[in-house]
Amino acid sequence: MPDYSTISSGEGSASVGDMTRHKRARGRQKEAGGGQATMVSSVINLLNTIIGAGTLAMPSAMSHFGILFGVIVILWSGFTSAFGLYLQSRCARYLDRGSSSFFALSQMTYPNAAVIFDAAIAIKCFGVGVSYMIIIGDLMPGVVEGFDSRAADIPFLMDRNFWITVFMLVIIPLSFLRRLDSLKYTSIVALVAIGYLIVLVVYHFASDTLAPRDKIRFISWGGPIEALASLPVVIFAYTCHQNMFSILNEIANNSPGSIMGVIFSSIGSAAGIYVLVAITGYLTFGNDVIGNIVSMYPASIASTIAKAAIVVLVTFSIPLQVHPCRASVDAVLKWRPRDVSRPPVRTSSPGGRPLLPTPSQSRSDHGPSAPISDLRFAILTTIILVLGYVVALTVVSLERVLAYVGSTGSTSISFILPGLFYYKISDPNSIHHQRLTKEDDDALSPSESESEVDNADEGLLGRSVESIRSAASGSSAKSKNTKSPWRWRRKWRWDMEHLNPEFLRGAALALAIYGVCVMTVCLAMNLVGTVVAH
Repeated sequence: MPDYSTISSGEGSASVGDMTRHKRARGRQKEAGGGQATMVSSVINLLNTIIGAGTLAMPSAMSHFGILFGVIVILWSGFTSAFGLYLQSRCARYLDRGSSSFFALSQMTYPNAAVIFDAAIAIKCFGVGVSYMIIIGDLMPGVVEGFDSRAADIPFLMDRNFWITVFMLVIIPLSFLRRLDSLKYTSIVALVAIGYLIVLVVYHFASDTLAPRDKIRFISWGGPIEALASLPVVIFAYTCHQNMFSILNEIANNSPGSIMGVIFSSIGSAAGIYVLVAITGYLTFGNDVIGNIVSMYPASIASTIAKAAIVVLVTFSIPLQVHPCRASVDAVLKWRPRDVSRPPVRTSSPGGRPLLPTPSQSRSDHGPSAPISDLRFAILTTIILVLGYVVALTVVSLERVLAYVGSTGSTSISFILPGLFYYKISDPNSIHHQRLTKEDDDALSPSESESEVDNADEGLLGRSVESIRSAASGSSAKSKNTKSPWRWRRKWRWDMEHLNPEFLRGAALALAIYGVCVMTVCLAMNLVGTVVAH
């Protein structure tokens, strides 16, 4: 029989909706393919992906922007990157639990362009990994000499190729780990290294003589040319989107609040670190600051340890680049053009299940079908590491190449792809969106739960229930209106579920357009820089 206590006030209706919502959330978390990573480990891995060698260049970037404009640019870049991560988490809802990837989304939105997206991700991650190897080779001779000056008399200890080879013995086993969550302890070591760099920069700011005021730009800036040339450095420093889907696949609690906590904690911490290092480093050296601020400090044990900390940081960051690079290369090799004249084969049930293969059939981080076999996994990882090792040995400086990779790969992964994917997949006329909306309506509508009860007993008590509900509707609606404002404010603060879908689609399109504009400007600046250099 119906429970008449639920119609005496709005609390009953609200509780039905809340119970349904909670059951729905628990059901999604218990689906096959759910991860085991904690929120803390997810934040650590994502933060370690964000913070890298770009931290060292923040003071130099601020010297071109000025302090006021520089802080605004750092915070704005963090906001746009966080919005891109949020759009990725929204896109992941259209996929089975544990199967989220750029490839899977492209199969649902732009099937025949999937290979282009994955190739861009692979190139970007490969280029960053190679740059980290080059940093190791450039810094290790100075680190050894700083600890013992007699090392300068031993030729192989001053050879960059020797140190790249030695550190490959550490990088190789870490790169063969299948799950990012397995790297949480190495990520902690890398974050400790970045923490030491922060302490070093702040210490010299507090103890050294600061730059004269005429060499510091507080309000003014270096002009549009200098500012646009430094913009890719700030954007590149926040790039972590290549690992976001792996985080979403592996995290145990994938509720909206938990995901927003991971995003805000990671981006917020990175933004705070960048602003602190940029301001203190810039005030210490003024406009004379160069790209690698650690190299400007006088030779000492502290600066030598800082260089060693950078080496540790990039060493443990390389596997975080190999992981998405391997998944993207695997997706590119598996890609086949889709015949648009034939309707795609759908694996969804009439109940509205997501369309791509289930996690039991697809557990790779990027692939569209079966997970990567052990042999294929080993071969792809070996090829990536060998190619990266050869390039790092043969190319002394990748600054110009990485400028192109950063201006194209970072903007694509951070802005263009998340914006385009969400704009396409959330189209109200899209079958994917309609099915997801139906599932959410079934889960979040308390009135539907009440109507099911009414229909079940319509033969006996249908009219009575309808009459009583009609009599109680005034008090029920009044009670609901009393509770609603607080619930909306709570959602605004935490899970952002209240956002209007049309507004979110427009913002996603604006982010993609912004990414295209930034890519065009950065490429133009790099081309101009190349022509001027020659």
